[in-house]
Amino acid sequence: MRRSVMSMLAGAALAASALLGPGPTAAAAAATPAGPLPTTATPPAEFGTDWHDPVTAAPPVRKPHTKSCQVTVAEARFRDFTPYKGDYAPPAGCGDRWSKVVLRMDGKVKGRQYDRLGYLRIGGIEVFRTSTPEPSPDGIAWSVEKDVTRYSATLRADQPVEMLIGNVVNETYTGVIDVKTTLTFYAAEKKTAKQSSGDSPQTEAPDRVLPLQDDTLTTPSNSERIVAEVYATGSGGGCEEYWYLTVPDAAPYSCKADAGPYREVQVKVDGQLAGIAAPFPTVWTGGWSNPFLWYVIPGPRAFDIKPIEYDLTPFAGLLNDGRPHRVEVSVVGVPKAQTGWSTPANVLVWQDEKSDRVTGRLTRHQEGDLANETTYTPGSPTKEHRLDTEGGHRLSVSGYLDTSHGRVATTVTRTVSTTSVHRWTEGESLDALKATWTDDEKVTTGGRAVRTDRTYTMDGTTTLGAGDRLRTEISLGDRAESVTTRGDRRANRSVLDDRYEGDATYTANVPREERHAVGTSRERYRLVGDGGCHDRTLGTVQGILTEDRLRC
Repeated sequence: MRRSVMSMLAGAALAASALLGPGPTAAAAAATPAGPLPTTATPPAEFGTDWHDPVTAAPPVRKPHTKSCQVTVAEARFRDFTPYKGDYAPPAGCGDRWSKVVLRMDGKVKGRQYDRLGYLRIGGIEVFRTSTPEPSPDGIAWSVEKDVTRYSATLRADQPVEMLIGNVVNETYTGVIDVKTTLTFYAAEKKTAKQSSGDSPQTEAPDRVLPLQDDTLTTPSNSERIVAEVYATGSGGGCEEYWYLTVPDAAPYSCKADAGPYREVQVKVDGQLAGIAAPFPTVWTGGWSNPFLWYVIPGPRAFDIKPIEYDLTPFAGLLNDGRPHRVEVSVVGVPKAQTGWSTPANVLVWQDEKSDRVTGRLTRHQEGDLANETTYTPGSPTKEHRLDTEGGHRLSVSGYLDTSHGRVATTVTRTVSTTSVHRWTEGESLDALKATWTDDEKVTTGGRAVRTDRTYTMDGTTTLGAGDRLRTEISLGDRAESVTTRGDRRANRSVLDDRYEGDATYTANVPREERHAVGTSRERYRLVGDGGCHDRTLGTVQGILTEDRLRC
């Protein structure tokens, strides 16, 4: 894809949004109601001035049948980079121990606007990160849900609120982003998580949620489980919005990175590597030079940016000494002095309520060599250029804690890998990528083990042909399988498989009304586990919803 077209359609929006600041589950965000939506059998010949409101095939958050209380957290119209600031107070009438807390953001925008990034912070804790759809001239409305029960400890007290969806409104970009965000609290059932005899720190909500500020962390001295979560997004820093397409300096391509497209999000504790992860290759709603792909069905995770989780429990013996420790988040592969990544982080802490101090130590730290090999095959005016990339890394750490219920050992092993083939022609009138990222993790604590295997895929081609007709064909995949075992017995298994396919064509470099755009998109979201099944398929033609199928 030509970088000039890329910038025109998406890059400028997320370049501005970059200034915002630093396992599979049924609690995914959902922009689609639980029941089937009305569909149209005869779509128009091309995109018009209006299209279906954005929807996803993800399941709505499961809600318990208990008393509920709702609090409005933020209500704002974003037209610039001024954050909304307000105050939050816990709800009255639903107690202070909840079985579930559900965040919902309802948005609307009309006119012309880029995709924008946004966040919501309560008490300094980032509870939600999102991006917005691009609007139709006639206007769109959408909604996102997220299970935020894990932040209950923060939500039990009065807190300051900050929300921002950075935006630019002028004579050309007219869309003001109007949002309302609420929290709905569902009263605890007969037993809270703490009272349930079968629960463990792996299944309870954390006792504390701490923001990672200035790369410094001080944990309670009786911490028995520590998990960092990082909302990592590559966006807005020029080519880092498309980090998976970058090439080394030797290759003639418009997006350069010294070591090519390999990226890895790392966490270090006092300078020692403590966690590794593959970033999710999010495609925003102006991505791949073609917003017509995403007007109705966004790519996976675009509306609900999931944090990467790192189990730091093997380091708890070190962190529990009551002193501040340096915890740093970095992205491997980003060129020096290059901006474009945002990595706000929270730290979730579970405490041993029967101990004032939990001691322990790190017993093993094994880090493999980070592999990153790129092979460039030169092209010519009649032959494609090609870059092959293979990379990977492995880390295994172990430690123990002496708790009130005995010595507990934890081992975390994680392996990440990347393979990609990038092809392009002179002038980048053809630009294609086929890539796979894997992130396999096993956390063993006592007799309990959780193994999560994640696979992300991207297979896309953009061509700019005669008459400046730009076509993009793309498929995206987000898959995770998680298995929990206790001893030799499998206790739980879940599989999430979210797949998107799109094909759209329009005339570039002309006014909107002269683009004569056509396009199809399709998403199938499957979530199967011991707790049930969700399988939904959505399809569109020229911005009209033509398929909504539920299989279970």
